Amino acid sequence: MRIVVGLSGGVDSSVTALKLVEQGHEVIGIFMRNWHDKSVTISDECPWIDDSNDAMLVADQLEIPFQVIDLSVEYRERIIDYMFAEYEAGRTPNPDVLCNREIKFDLFLKAAQKLGADAVATGHYCRKDKVNGEYRLLAGSDSNKDQSYFLCQLTQEQLSYSLFPIGELEKPDLRIIAKDARLPTAQKKDSQGLCFIGKVRLPEFLQQQLKVKVGLIVEIPSDHQIYSKPRISNSERAASFSYSPDMGKEVGEHQGAHFYTIGQRKGLDVGGKPEPLFVIGTCVDTNTIYVGCGENHPGLHRDAILIKPDEIHWVQPSRILNFGESEEYSLRFRYRQSLQKGRIEMTQEGLYLLFEKPQKGIASGQFATWYDGDALVGSGPIA
Repeated sequence: MRIVVGLSGGVDSSVTALKLVEQGHEVIGIFMRNWHDKSVTISDECPWIDDSNDAMLVADQLEIPFQVIDLSVEYRERIIDYMFAEYEAGRTPNPDVLCNREIKFDLFLKAAQKLGADAVATGHYCRKDKVNGEYRLLAGSDSNKDQSYFLCQLTQEQLSYSLFPIGELEKPDLRIIAKDARLPTAQKKDSQGLCFIGKVRLPEFLQQQLKVKVGLIVEIPSDHQIYSKPRISNSERAASFSYSPDMGKEVGEHQGAHFYTIGQRKGLDVGGKPEPLFVIGTCVDTNTIYVGCGENHPGLHRDAILIKPDEIHWVQPSRILNFGESEEYSLRFRYRQSLQKGRIEMTQEGLYLLFEKPQKGIASGQFATWYDGDALVGSGPIA
């Protein structure tokens, strides 16, 4: 097979290419240049030039063709603009999920196909198989590195062209393989931060388009009557609590409600409390942040999530539910979160994810997922 590998300059994609070469495939390495704005990245963290050079060194050692493609314009349009729009609306985006759907398994895949590729391979810690003619996206064997969550928006067509050669490996074993093969990236640290950008000073990054706007921080007491009213229906359980400034006490100021997310603890700069303060609500219209004292504050917890009808995505279309149907699944709404027991229920309002136990820090815009064992069945952004 002719396989194009997304060489990022990291050890994971390096071993991906190595394994495919060892299997006898015709391998081509491509480095995607998607971001090169040094003004917002932290110095020496994921500079694209160094990564590109590392990718080239790996390709040279493996004796495979290598090239760099520039997708920075498309990346800004599809990922960065999405991020700004979501934060401005008071939602919490996940650019890594969109990066995989829009860049790695769309634009990159199309570029590979122009080179006559039969498949594309990436260094993701996940697996896939095919059952009854349908592809399944499976969690990686290394539970500490499983990245299936980030691929939760992939389609059957995208999966049909995708290979994940390191999905069966544990990270320590992968490091040994890279060291034994003397790959230039064997000892390189794992990248962190935003997809293709690396670590950024997020406030400065957002302030490129979102203005600083001083507003009030209001603390809501844990015994407020808003928490005493039973939430019985799915819509009530899934809805965020609705706060107003007169429900609590002003305890400080912030630089813009769009810079904060539910469950956030850092960056509030409010002292003198018996326990840490957590963000329990934001309102970009009034530019107000609502906080609660302590990680057990009732405003931090919900036991239901809604995904709107037009945003429900089924990785496995054979599992689609009809109105009124429900099914038990394991649920997750953030990367590396332990799978939670629950069920999903299809209604006219959309798909409800109902957790067996209340969950902390649920924010609109995050991607919720549902799993059947190791298989990621579907996903969607939280309303």
